[in-house]
Amino acid sequence: MTTPRTGDPELDRALAEMAARTAELEEVSRLLEETRGRGESAGGQVVVELKPTGSLAGLRIDPRAMRLGSQALADAIVEAFRRAEDDVAGQSYDLAKTVFGT
Repeated sequence: MTTPRTGDPELDRALAEMAARTAELEEVSRLLEETRGRGESAGGQVVVELKPTGSLAGLRIDPRAMRLGSQALADAIVEAFRRAEDDVAGQSYDLAKTVFGT
């Protein structure tokens, strides 16, 4: 994408910087869309994958986890979900750091 020229050097510089920043933000947005947080519990018998929005992207329950009982299985799912939230939040933070330099 080319930045239009106005003839004003300061304005042209500002427009070029804005275009570069916009391209960076678009790349981060694309990377965030592809990001998946992953959390495991019950010795890997329960695996949750989340999108950065918090939407469930995947859930795997090993057949052996069915022997845990309903409450233990529910607790394992919640724990895996929490770990996936932490994972996707960390990945999102790291992506934001690359753009915003914080």
